[in-house]
Amino acid sequence: MSARRAASVAGLALLAAAWIFAITQLLHTSVPSGLRLPHLSAGDYFTPAVLHRARSFERFVRIDFLLSQLALIVALVGYALRGERLTRESAAGRVGTGLLLGMLGLAIVWLAQLPFGVAELWWERRHGISHQSYVSSVIDSFFGLGGAFLSICLVIAIVMGFAGWLRNRWWIPGVPAIVGVGVLVAFITPFLIPATHPLRDPELQADARQLEQVEGLPRVSMRVQDVHEFTTAPNAESVGLGPSRRVILWDTLLGFPRREVRVVIGHELGHLKHQHIWKGLGWEAVFLLPIAFAIALVTRRRGGLYSPRAVPLALLVFVVLELAVSPLQNSVSSRMEQEADWTALGATRDPAAATALFQRLSRTSLADPSPPGWWQALIGDHPTIMHRIELVQAWKDR
Repeated sequence: MSARRAASVAGLALLAAAWIFAITQLLHTSVPSGLRLPHLSAGDYFTPAVLHRARSFERFVRIDFLLSQLALIVALVGYALRGERLTRESAAGRVGTGLLLGMLGLAIVWLAQLPFGVAELWWERRHGISHQSYVSSVIDSFFGLGGAFLSICLVIAIVMGFAGWLRNRWWIPGVPAIVGVGVLVAFITPFLIPATHPLRDPELQADARQLEQVEGLPRVSMRVQDVHEFTTAPNAESVGLGPSRRVILWDTLLGFPRREVRVVIGHELGHLKHQHIWKGLGWEAVFLLPIAFAIALVTRRRGGLYSPRAVPLALLVFVVLELAVSPLQNSVSSRMEQEADWTALGATRDPAAATALFQRLSRTSLADPSPPGWWQALIGDHPTIMHRIELVQAWKDR
């Protein structure tokens, strides 16, 4: 073995060791490792009518999702087979042509998904969850392409830039660079969320301050996003990094009883306490590294990502691999959500309110409290409603 090849193998081995070490660190949570959840029946917490309506609603959503993914893959397969022909007609240069092909691929993705998005909106409107008009939905989706175009152009420019220097080893510096872009996006995201204002309810403000003290956090900005014109579904999120950190509550959530909103605030503060946004970026790197390596291997016959003709194939491989690893990504996300639930229980010490909250979330969002395992694996970035109720019972038992 030549010295250069030996050094390359040693470098890959070191990278693999660092990758495995990162996984072991990211898997740690504050939820007790030996915790066993009781097996509870959804029928003990929801009426037959509620269960029937939720399962009927989600049955259509599942079919719509599966068809949308099939259409997406078929469209990208066609683009991968024919897209390289467009490089012969472009005079934009190597990177410029790659950017054009990336933007065209994104437009194809948008068009392939649009009918299924409209179908889902129709279903949500029929069940009273969404109030958004079809025209408004399509327009919002179209203008949302602007940010997506910017993101994909930045990623392609980074990847093709490193490929011009390192050829098929572009993924080694490329993945950290892409994650660095993710850090920037996470920092500025709170400033891009529309229609927000400070939380004005003095009782909820007092609850937030008390929970911050219990969870050992500095003052966190609490804001409300007005979404009632578009949806009746409740939601909340913790966003931002460092000085941009904040908790955002949808105004549709503020109609819930105060004790239940308090649990939500405790949950979102739990995300901030355990640095879940940073951990999410770490997991992004963990998943992106093998995906980028696989893209580099598959596109070698087309000149690798040094050549713009490989961009359509790279998009197809990325989407297929993202779909393939989505069960692992959802499992990781669910672990962090479970940790936030556990933290909220410790901070609020109100298991009855937590159980009532999860029941209300299921009823108002028409979420199946115990969906099929394959569906949970594909799209379940949160634990199921029954899993969360079982966690509450486990906390009470301890």
